[in-house]
Amino acid sequence: MNLAKNLEASAYFFPERLAISEGDRKTNYYQLNIMANRIATGLIKQGVKPGDLVAMCYPNSTEWIAFYFGVLKAGAVAITLSNLLTGDELTNLVTHAQPKIIFASDNKLNDLKKLKDDGVVEKIICTDGDIDLNHLVEKGSDNFKAIDRDRTDTAAILYTGGTTGIPKGVMLKHESILFSSYSIAYYERSTQKDVALCFLPFNHVFGQIHIMNSTIMTAGCLELLPSFDMERVLKILEERKLTKFFAVPTVYIRLLSIPDLKNKIGPLRYCFSAAASMAKETVRQWKETTGITISESYGMTEAMPITFNHYYPERHVVGSVGHPVHGVEVQIRDTSGNILEYGHEGEICVKGPNVMKGYLNNPQGTEDAFWPGGWVRSGDIGIFNEEGYLFIVDRLKDLIITGGENVFPREVEEAIYQMPKVEECAVIGLPDKEWGERVVACIVPKQGQKFTVEEMKSFLKSRLSPFKVPKEYIEFKEFPKSPAGKILKRIIKKNLLEGRPS
Repeated sequence: MNLAKNLEASAYFFPERLAISEGDRKTNYYQLNIMANRIATGLIKQGVKPGDLVAMCYPNSTEWIAFYFGVLKAGAVAITLSNLLTGDELTNLVTHAQPKIIFASDNKLNDLKKLKDDGVVEKIICTDGDIDLNHLVEKGSDNFKAIDRDRTDTAAILYTGGTTGIPKGVMLKHESILFSSYSIAYYERSTQKDVALCFLPFNHVFGQIHIMNSTIMTAGCLELLPSFDMERVLKILEERKLTKFFAVPTVYIRLLSIPDLKNKIGPLRYCFSAAASMAKETVRQWKETTGITISESYGMTEAMPITFNHYYPERHVVGSVGHPVHGVEVQIRDTSGNILEYGHEGEICVKGPNVMKGYLNNPQGTEDAFWPGGWVRSGDIGIFNEEGYLFIVDRLKDLIITGGENVFPREVEEAIYQMPKVEECAVIGLPDKEWGERVVACIVPKQGQKFTVEEMKSFLKSRLSPFKVPKEYIEFKEFPKSPAGKILKRIIKKNLLEGRPS
């Protein structure tokens, strides 16, 4: 087994089919596979052996995809790092992972040279590094078959910070990524005719597995953008004949402000949102405006996907993340690990072929992440209804306890999103002498809009129990976000506690 055989199969059956569209640059499956072969053989000539760790710190591009599959073809493990890492962050992660080789953009060279001098990494691939990528490709061979690996061998390592603590290197097996890619393609009814837009970073599980790997598996076309750009996204929607669109909730909110959006989306048939909670109001407005239901699934880097909302609109339940994916088991457990019946809230726990192998060089973190029997603890609170639909209540660590009452931020956020003036919101708990914690609403208003505390309180009092209504309202120009677009509540909370301006 080798994940890279997906690319080989697509290149064999559909060699002339367009694999990647990156501006004016077009790459078909035959060309992409040849490029990956040359990288694989080039890496082997540089001493890379099956099981070796090879890191990547490079922006979304054709080169990124070819290098990723080249690493896998060589039997090595791809460590995919964010190209937005600071020098210190990059140093910390590379020091933790200890890769043999790292492929990086030129602006990372100075930081990486020190790591090489310290013996942390053996070789650097970039323009002025030990090896230039073009040289590596030129010296490689066109003909190469992916080296067989065991299904439980690690294929890729994705670093995640979760919501708290030090980032963890999630080790994903060949089996896990293959299962995930197939499940996504199945639920999305993917075909070779699909064109999927991707501006989400490939170091993130959403971009790498949900979009990139599942598209390559079905020989679809990836329309690449280095990052989200409203003007370019609209142009591609109108001109590129997109059939699939993937984004975080913030992007959908921004697109809804575009006049005559319905006539600008062309043959778009499928829209998907992940990485952050989607407000019911946004789903309703998008359906009303475009006629397309936004699909959602539930997953995390450690196990993805876990559930999937139905492709068929008549079976889609707004607010739910759907049923467990075929082959994946989901349980709701209390804090002691006891299994709870439907209708009871508890921690979502997962078991199946999509589950991670563990955290790289972190045995304690791995042990803490599992209940006995191979059940991964998600850290999310959920509840099943009688029909087996899963609903996410909130992050376990985001729970606010105010005056002895439990407040789930997501419930409060759903109510706030019903206010037309609000573009984004994040509800957090801050220390309070009287209440223990007070509920605080952080709000980014829509352009040109203003709100008062009085109107916010009045609006929410009719929708929430008194103890759930925020006691404080703070206006933000924008929220700090992860590269995947997730609102970083821990940073918001930290800044407010330190008295930094919003």
